[in-house]
Amino acid sequence: MLYHLFEYLDSLYQFPGENLYQFISFRSAMAILLSLGISTIFGKKIILYLQLKQVGESVRDLGLEGQSEKAGTPTMGGIIIILATLVPVLLLANLTNIYVLLLIVTTIWMGAIGFIDDYIKTFKKDKEGLKGIFKVIGQIGLGLIVGATIYFHPDITIKENPVIPNQKSAVELVSSADNPEISVEEKSTKTTIPFVKNNEFNYADLISWINPEWAKYAWLIFIPIVIFIVTAVSNGANLTDGIDGLAAGTSAIIVLALGLFAWVSGNIIFSDYLNVMYIPRSGEMTIYISAFVGALVGFLWYNTFPAQVFMGDTGSLTIGGIIAVLALATRKELLIPLLCGVFLIENLSVVMQVGWFKYTRKKYGEGRRIFKMSPLHHHFQKAGFHESKIVVRFWIIGIFLAILTVVTLKLR
Repeated sequence: MLYHLFEYLDSLYQFPGENLYQFISFRSAMAILLSLGISTIFGKKIILYLQLKQVGESVRDLGLEGQSEKAGTPTMGGIIIILATLVPVLLLANLTNIYVLLLIVTTIWMGAIGFIDDYIKTFKKDKEGLKGIFKVIGQIGLGLIVGATIYFHPDITIKENPVIPNQKSAVELVSSADNPEISVEEKSTKTTIPFVKNNEFNYADLISWINPEWAKYAWLIFIPIVIFIVTAVSNGANLTDGIDGLAAGTSAIIVLALGLFAWVSGNIIFSDYLNVMYIPRSGEMTIYISAFVGALVGFLWYNTFPAQVFMGDTGSLTIGGIIAVLALATRKELLIPLLCGVFLIENLSVVMQVGWFKYTRKKYGEGRRIFKMSPLHHHFQKAGFHESKIVVRFWIIGIFLAILTVVTLKLR
């Protein structure tokens, strides 16, 4: 809103400092400060309100140390993350930008699904919450929206070998939110893939090898892939949210890496210099990402051990959905297994545990386990590690994977 207000005032008359709002770097800095302030200052008020309404976590007895003390801790804390993200975005971002709009829709959509799940658990006293089938339908619905928008919307394009004009200085080009564009934009299903010479992969190739004319039907492959990614990442984030600070801290690391990709991909100079796919208008996502990181870090103030609030599915499903859409929008979704490695191992630990248990029960008449408990963080708890140590070590792994993800872009 402020972005559009200053843009309107600029068209009427000049005033000191009005150009600042044209710079992504300035608005990103303002977004992270504002979201940090909202999540830390108003976060406390929201926690007190949740306590007043007795929105407490009902903890199942899993035999974990310190588990009983968590009973009654306010849940639905994801509301803090959502509000602290959306308020700065609505104030500072360009709300006509398709990438920003897509992220806002994702936040509200997944937040609503998670809120309904938490509401049923808390107020209806149903520990199962929203039935799994309805969660999946919601995730598929978002995947359809995201996939169709990325594939069909005319503003979501890439530029091959963009030409950098010499009408402006390099400083102006690097800093400006509105980089000049000369080469022709094109709709494409290309994405980034590491360890390959040209660093690109086109989803249309999966069908055009049969008949080149079939490339126009690439959406039949692309949209289901988007649905799978959105569903997998949101569920991965949901499974990771099991001990204090793990999901929020890990997600902040992942989002920071995606923020770097968004800023570089949306900047004509740096994308050319680093030989990264140039995606016009994608730089505006940096404002959203900054607000989201600030919200996650502010939430951690209350979510680190011993947690004063849990994010619930309101937060975890929203976080996963946002990360998936950011990866898709920056065309880095094939890097998700590496960047979101913590989510992946948490998911795999559950799949392996359940699969092996069913297999051994069928074969030997008695179910056997690979881990002491799944997801994986509970295995380490059962092994005697304090949850704070587990969380910090998972954060370290997350930082290592994020750095490795960035590095892979230059390994071809």
